[in-house]
Amino acid sequence: MKKKILILFVLLFSLILLTTCTRQGGLTVEQSAPSIVELVKQGESELFTVPFDRYEAETKPLPIGIFDSGIGGLTVLTAILEIDAFNNITHKPVPDGRLDFENERFVYLGDQANMPYGNYPSEQKVDFLRELIIKDVVFLLGRRYWLCADAKMPRSDKPQVKAIVIACNTATAYGLEPVRDAIKHWDLPVHLVGVVQAGADGAIQTINQPGKRGAVAVMATVGTCTSRGYVRAIKSAAEQAGIESPAVIQQGCLGLAGAIEGDPSYITSSEPPVTVEYHGPAVGNQAAHIVPALSAQYSFETKGLLGDVHSPVTWKLNSVENYIRYHTASLLERYRRSPNSEPISTVILGCTHFPYQMDSIAASFERLRSFRKADGDEPYKNLISEKLSFIDPAQLTAAHLYKALAAEKLLIGKADESILTTDEFYISVPNTSLDDARLAVNGGFTYEYKYGRAPGNFVAEYVKRVPMSSDNLSATVRRSIKTNMPAVWNRLVTFSQKSPRTKGLPPSARIRSDN
Repeated sequence: MKKKILILFVLLFSLILLTTCTRQGGLTVEQSAPSIVELVKQGESELFTVPFDRYEAETKPLPIGIFDSGIGGLTVLTAILEIDAFNNITHKPVPDGRLDFENERFVYLGDQANMPYGNYPSEQKVDFLRELIIKDVVFLLGRRYWLCADAKMPRSDKPQVKAIVIACNTATAYGLEPVRDAIKHWDLPVHLVGVVQAGADGAIQTINQPGKRGAVAVMATVGTCTSRGYVRAIKSAAEQAGIESPAVIQQGCLGLAGAIEGDPSYITSSEPPVTVEYHGPAVGNQAAHIVPALSAQYSFETKGLLGDVHSPVTWKLNSVENYIRYHTASLLERYRRSPNSEPISTVILGCTHFPYQMDSIAASFERLRSFRKADGDEPYKNLISEKLSFIDPAQLTAAHLYKALAAEKLLIGKADESILTTDEFYISVPNTSLDDARLAVNGGFTYEYKYGRAPGNFVAEYVKRVPMSSDNLSATVRRSIKTNMPAVWNRLVTFSQKSPRTKGLPPSARIRSDN
């Protein structure tokens, strides 16, 4: 009997050894199936590769890489392009009338095909999310891209980068440390900046001002809130400032980023046929439950709402404004029921898509502050400060980036020192050549396919990363960039018209200043 037990123990121990993980350079690497980080290190993949030899030379002339799960990160790029917070000669924190990054060039990636990142944690796909984040980094560090969605062969002349800004809150919350470990494992002199700590620093700086003490509300994706990255970062920033950490209330804004980007899982057409399953807030949706008793607080716009206006169980929000009203009301209702009573004085817009809607979000808070029930009760008036401050982490992210590059003497002093004459803009699109790819009516991945994939498949290239063009940026998105981010728009047009990376695109696909 003892012999049988011993044999079973040996077999079990052997099985554990076969699947064990080792620590290499701070990374967890499965021995039986190397992680993407180890795959890149070994140079064994044509799909995910970094030419390490370029980093043996001076990196100062290289551009700065920025990535997000979609176009929301362009708000961070805008802040970087427009910041003048330092003296460009002395690098002291004094504006000098010159843009701080006036001579730098940028490579931007929006992982549109895989967005929103915020849903992967709730779908139990954190490992896959981290893999996506590492792939974004590999793209920026590498040279591989595709000219367009139907290109037959990839190209390999994209410039590499000297620094990376993770312009996505969810990617920062879940991927900052894994990316930092990966860069260390690859022994690369690449600087890394994320947006979460910047947002937390901004909130603490605000509430540390006279008369601004109060609670901090974080509006972010479900994934970012689940990570509690902002909660930890705010506590850390408060400790560094020598003040008591404020109360923090989080609202995981399910569907808001997707609605802003026009994802049909959250914004659905009222015209038949409707073939995409709705995944937004609804009665019975445990992740984002619409409470019929709060209909007055929601005050949904009927022009966007789908379903019978008198039957909440049929409602589909179907407008960015309705998502904002749902999430602000839900946040305040939960805060009202919490033991905290200090008014909310500061709101962190913890998703790069949300600054696009800052005015609407502010208006929704103001509406709820003055909301009065039929019995005269004003349930939220004392929970919202009269002067609410909104924190867009982008500005502080730009400052963090400047200080990091200045400290390492990596800022370009003259325009002709850069290896690029234009900035570059890329976006991911589904790789339709994969046999098992499942596409929705809008040409993107179906929700089930997108969030049903598992990590570890390094043979399949799920997406193609291609230059932004009229083929992959809708007229609505182009108009939004042109109107709200003119500095980015001008550089995007220049890239589309003049970059060697867009040379093979037909004239109809190139973005023009008038389209």
